Amino acid sequence: MENEELFEEFKKCRDNPEHFISSYIKVTHPVRGLVPFNLYPFQKKILKDIESHRFNILRKFRQAGCTTIAAAWSLWMAIFQKHKSIVILSKGDAESTEVLDRIKLMYDELPEFLKPGIIEDNKHTLKLKTNSVIKSRPSGKQSGRSLAGSLLIIDEAAFIENIDTIWAAVYPIISTGGRAFVLSTVNGIGNWYHDVYQKAIDGQNSFNAIDIKWQEHPEYSYTPGFEYLYEEMAEKGLDIHKWEETTRRNMPLKQWLQEYECSFLGTGETYIEGQILNEIASQVSDDYYIKYNNRMRVWQDPHPEYSYVIACDVSLGRDRDYSAFHIINMYNGQQVAEFYSNKTPINEFAKIITSEAMLYNIAHVICERNTIGNNLIDWLFNINEYENLWMDQRGDIGFQTTAKNRETILADLEEALRTESIKINSKRTVDELMTFIIKDNGKAQAEKGHHDDLIMSLALAVHCYKNLIEEGNIDFVSKIPHLDTPMAPSKSYKAAIKTAHGAISQEDYKWLIK
Repeated sequence: MENEELFEEFKKCRDNPEHFISSYIKVTHPVRGLVPFNLYPFQKKILKDIESHRFNILRKFRQAGCTTIAAAWSLWMAIFQKHKSIVILSKGDAESTEVLDRIKLMYDELPEFLKPGIIEDNKHTLKLKTNSVIKSRPSGKQSGRSLAGSLLIIDEAAFIENIDTIWAAVYPIISTGGRAFVLSTVNGIGNWYHDVYQKAIDGQNSFNAIDIKWQEHPEYSYTPGFEYLYEEMAEKGLDIHKWEETTRRNMPLKQWLQEYECSFLGTGETYIEGQILNEIASQVSDDYYIKYNNRMRVWQDPHPEYSYVIACDVSLGRDRDYSAFHIINMYNGQQVAEFYSNKTPINEFAKIITSEAMLYNIAHVICERNTIGNNLIDWLFNINEYENLWMDQRGDIGFQTTAKNRETILADLEEALRTESIKINSKRTVDELMTFIIKDNGKAQAEKGHHDDLIMSLALAVHCYKNLIEEGNIDFVSKIPHLDTPMAPSKSYKAAIKTAHGAISQEDYKWLIK
């Protein structure tokens, strides 16, 4: 090209990052080697979004080229804008080095008229003569303090430890004019990435959510207009029409859901299996009324022919952990009410439990008696004089939780949810289940920044009714469709009983007239 043509082309690249990337950027393809980065339609959409919005969060599938798009856009900004600082945060040192190596390769393959020259080039930094710099850094607890810049790119955010702390440190720096591009494959629910993405979808933060599907990738799903690509693939023994079948067959379901379907549910280490959580979540009900200043939700009022259990988990009521209880129908396992508050003192909590227990047919009440649980028991039994309290085999009121029996009652809860022995109506309870995970040490507990008070009280409820059934005090019926009221007694001394999930069954009540 002549100088004037080069100048015009330079201006075109400066004003149009898509033209710059598609025309001049080269990348290493895992099968085809070094090739021009010809953007696919879904990749052009991503580029348009990150140009149009300051804050973007992308949910991506595996090998979508999204990190490469971020790298190419970073290079475009460093070449055509002066005094910019671009910071790329990766989960480890190897990943951060690899991203910067991609950018250096892109730069090396550019024609000379697009190269401003290099001032600094090392393992983690590339500074150009525009005085713009690209820094690629591994994550760490103190990373946020060194991430000041015009653009922050967080790669595989769902897998970065302490990302919430890092973001809290860096946000004040970029909030005055900087940009952020967060991208990741999914890694379960309850983590920072999932929370920010979900709030972006719901319009509760400033992030623009970008969603892509593997079916949009021409190398994964047949797309008209890319016949040249399929000819190249065929030469290497690859059939585009069999890609999905072959890929799914060669990996576990969980990996497929995580890496290609971008499914939050079923991909993390949640205590309850993801598909079960998905089913439970689909059945929650908003048909409730509230009591006690929105602390209690009620789905069903007490019925005189049913027995109930109230299972409690108590806190100090000082804005930290929550005091919680569930009211469960003992005949069908349905959650009929739920209390949840972190501002209710123990004496008031005991008064509410006593009132609700009397209302629900003198319900069985089970409380944990560890630490402040003893204070609650004292209020219930000695002060409020409520007597239908659960006792252990030694005759002590309340449930003494240990590391061993905690695992047991949680296992019983998992079984009850898996077999549909209980029916959860509350979204709050489901939200806790979704952030209740198995840690690296094998212990099941709430994800950092979340709570498990509703889970532990629900586990106590399952433990209580399981013991009462085993002792013959309650006949439990499951998987039966609900009626508004039980049917009238029949000559065979049986009555229809409604349950949480399915058809109609019968309970023999001859013991009432013996």
